[in-house]
Amino acid sequence: MGLTIKGMGDYTPQEVLTNFDLEKLVDTSDDWITTRTGIKERRIAKSETLTEMAYRASLQALEEAGVNPEELDVIILATLTPDLGFPASACLLQARLGASRAYAFDISAACSGFLYGLEIANSMISSGKAKHILLVGAEKLSQIVDWTDRSTCVLFGDGAGAVLLSSEGDGELLSSVMRSDGNYWEILYAERCGYIKMKGKELFKLAVRSMAEVCEEVLQRAGVSIEEVSLLVPHQANIRIVQALAERLGVPTEKVYSNIHKYGNTSAASIPIALREAYREGRLKKGDLVLLTAMGGGLTWGASLLRF
Repeated sequence: MGLTIKGMGDYTPQEVLTNFDLEKLVDTSDDWITTRTGIKERRIAKSETLTEMAYRASLQALEEAGVNPEELDVIILATLTPDLGFPASACLLQARLGASRAYAFDISAACSGFLYGLEIANSMISSGKAKHILLVGAEKLSQIVDWTDRSTCVLFGDGAGAVLLSSEGDGELLSSVMRSDGNYWEILYAERCGYIKMKGKELFKLAVRSMAEVCEEVLQRAGVSIEEVSLLVPHQANIRIVQALAERLGVPTEKVYSNIHKYGNTSAASIPIALREAYREGRLKKGDLVLLTAMGGGLTWGASLLRF
């Protein structure tokens, strides 16, 4: 039984925060931010809740797939910034959609959340326990950013991306590898009701090496060469990480998707937003092999190879 992305959706807030805006808040500059991160601007949710952003992305995915909310079996929401301590934001999303048959839950794996959710959804569909699953990655990171810390406030943005996964169709999750190592938790974390803390240099080195290793393992398990991959869609954390990863894997620039210049790091939302944009721009078509990879707080990381 396969795993097909039947529909996709994305939502980013209208409020744009540019590097020039940040120059007025902290000791930084457009050149400094762009050179070190590749980010030019990010979106900030002023009035939208996390559930609202997830809802708007989900509606697009359902409409594109031609699936009614009542047909959903499961809703999985990957986020580290839920609206409430409990219940899960997935339950709030379920109510908003009117998906009365679906059971809903959140998962917290930071920037790797979407890939972790994809792994869970694949297990449910391949076991025959679900036919249609709505998988959403959504973040409101602006609420846990210290806007006086120039090392972190320049990096993050808000947004949501959604995919409708189905047992119907010709798509397939060919191979996947998920990893975590809690020994490195202090490299990237936020205390309860606190701000994001990050050790950037250590994270950079670990991210490039770890994501490259799981990508290579995924390809080996699937019996696929890197040359056969149509598009590499990595988590949009930092353009230098993306470039170093592509170089290590031997992927040419034209086969790497990046939109970090527009949105910054949106954590669990970055891969589904990038997937939707890549498809919309014609860089991804049905039948293509797409390699996804991410690393986030935990530390958590992983890679998935999809036949789109």
